[in-house]
Amino acid sequence: MRGVPGDSGRPRELIRRLAAAHPDAPRFALRFASDLELLMAVMLSAQTTDDAVNGVTTQLFARYRRPAHYLAAPSGELEALIRPVGLQRRKAAALRGTMRVLVAEHGGRVPDRLEELVRLPGVGRKTANLVLAVRGDPQGIFVDTHVGRVARRLALTCERDPVRAERDLQRVVPRAEWWRFPDLLVWHGRRICTAQRPACDRCTLADLCPSGLGPRADGPSPRGAAAQDARTANTPPPARRSPSPHPRRVEARPRRPGS
Repeated sequence: MRGVPGDSGRPRELIRRLAAAHPDAPRFALRFASDLELLMAVMLSAQTTDDAVNGVTTQLFARYRRPAHYLAAPSGELEALIRPVGLQRRKAAALRGTMRVLVAEHGGRVPDRLEELVRLPGVGRKTANLVLAVRGDPQGIFVDTHVGRVARRLALTCERDPVRAERDLQRVVPRAEWWRFPDLLVWHGRRICTAQRPACDRCTLADLCPSGLGPRADGPSPRGAAAQDARTANTPPPARRSPSPHPRRVEARPRRPGS
């Protein structure tokens, strides 16, 4: 089956249960005080932890408050400040590129449309969707590793491409829930529906999950693996050929003269 199931009430029930199961999950863990700081924090968060980003942005935001400050930073200074989050050269180049576009095309302000955000250097659709959701104006559903994995296991999509998966989710998730739905899937994916060992016995969605006991690393489910083991166990092993009680004698041929 391609795409999503037809039960329109199922996503609402998924959201209700996930919200009840993870009441302590923070809405957004990165610290910021302006739209610019929000965008910078999300851009820095690629392939690192929220704690690492918050540790860096404490000094970064105190030193650079406007796009012009980033552009005026001495060579190497910005890279040194963001080194703890990794990929500092690439991220610094993206930050500076974004600041140039903000100054040249948006008067130094962060745009509020998805189409404009994704044109900023280093800002992909996932980053743009997350920024807009945090700002209270979701225009899409951000899909990261956790969201994609859990959504596939729940049969909300079968797509591995984030953009295609997002389209599937947009068709079934109520628009009013676009802001928190992916956040709930992220926390459920971190705590319960992990990639290698999903804790299906503790999952609040177990009776709504078509994956049964849950796939491992998006592969066959443990239930499917158990069925395969059972089929293998019920298959008689190939008959072994017993040795003959009368071993074959090999007579030596007479040697030719002169050989």
